[in-house]
Amino acid sequence: MEHQNMTAIPTVDLAEFLSNDPSQKAAFVEKLGKAYEEIGFVAVKNHGLSDELRDLLYEKVKAFFALPEEVKKKYEIPGLAGQRGYTPFGKEHAKGFNKGDLKEFWQFGQWVTEPVEGEVYPANVEVTEIEGFNEVGREVYKTLENTGIQILRAIALYLGLEENYFDRYVHNGNSILRAIHYPPITQEPEDAVRAAQHEDINLITLLMGASAAGLEVLNKKGEWIAVTALPEQIIVNVGDMLQRLTNNVLRSTTHRVVNPPREEWHEPRYSIPFFLHPVSSMPLNCLPQCISADRPKAYDDITAGEYLDERLREIGLKK
Repeated sequence: MEHQNMTAIPTVDLAEFLSNDPSQKAAFVEKLGKAYEEIGFVAVKNHGLSDELRDLLYEKVKAFFALPEEVKKKYEIPGLAGQRGYTPFGKEHAKGFNKGDLKEFWQFGQWVTEPVEGEVYPANVEVTEIEGFNEVGREVYKTLENTGIQILRAIALYLGLEENYFDRYVHNGNSILRAIHYPPITQEPEDAVRAAQHEDINLITLLMGASAAGLEVLNKKGEWIAVTALPEQIIVNVGDMLQRLTNNVLRSTTHRVVNPPREEWHEPRYSIPFFLHPVSSMPLNCLPQCISADRPKAYDDITAGEYLDERLREIGLKK
């Protein structure tokens, strides 16, 4: 039964969108759009991130989290709300939950090549103990950013927008590549989740295969469905910013990370999502074509920056 559940996440092939065949491209746009209306998650193949590069980043990330606590602590930068560098265990919690999640994480942000009007991005934090850590992080960041731009172009076409609608907003956007470490479970947990149920804040999230299962999404019937990407796939889901922009046409689906079966408690879990954010000035006002008599405007006008700020306070990363 569980295996059938997994098929609830449709698979799309990005090579079809990038092909020169208009019918293949149109079919991709339709399949992606329908999936994002229905469940908000897809598995993507031919996404451009090689297995070698993915594995290399996991290797660097595992080496970082294995460093002594006092070494990692020197990479925790006060006042940045966890947006760069290291965040220790229990600092972040899901919206509406007070208990900190059982995870520590590292965040890479944008490498800005030219000044961006109205943006002040903190510099990325250089790790000196692990050779190539920042270089590999940057290469994965830029690869997934490019993949995300292609997905957004398909979304734009599905919504009846000009194909490059999102390009200007995500160029030098406030995207984050987050490496998460959930440690082995050493005692009876207080609850059954490593990361409580939540929705993502950003436009879309790109998740390369985690090193252990545990991701579940909530479908329209209120059932939790296990999501497991095949090795050559990444998972791409809709975030709240895109849901808001589309006046709930595209769904930002609730998801969580559950604890593994007891016999796997001794194994850590690593996960590396890429949260694709626009520049702060992007208006998230509901698109006119997504408003109708049947679907009245559900949200007040707000910019991406104002919305992000509000949400970072709600999850405890910003005071």
